[in-house]
Amino acid sequence: MPTVRINDQSIDLPPGATVAHAVEHTTGRELTPEGRPADGGRLGVAVALEGSVVPRSLWAAADLEENAQLEIVTAVQGG
Repeated sequence: MPTVRINDQSIDLPPGATVAHAVEHTTGRELTPEGRPADGGRLGVAVALEGSVVPRSLWAAADLEENAQLEIVTAVQGG
């Protein structure tokens, strides 16, 4: 079970976890293989792995290793 850092917090994820698993864990929403919410709603999330942005289309293919560093940010409306 890899332990990764998401937004400076240590999180245990299942073996074989991907960026998509980390986003599901963080948002509490199930994702399709394309990285879209299974409920059809909007997600408004961007992910950086080790400082590099990961395109949504690659979330399910981006494997996470022990101690991986992720930043998951959510768009907020307003100003």
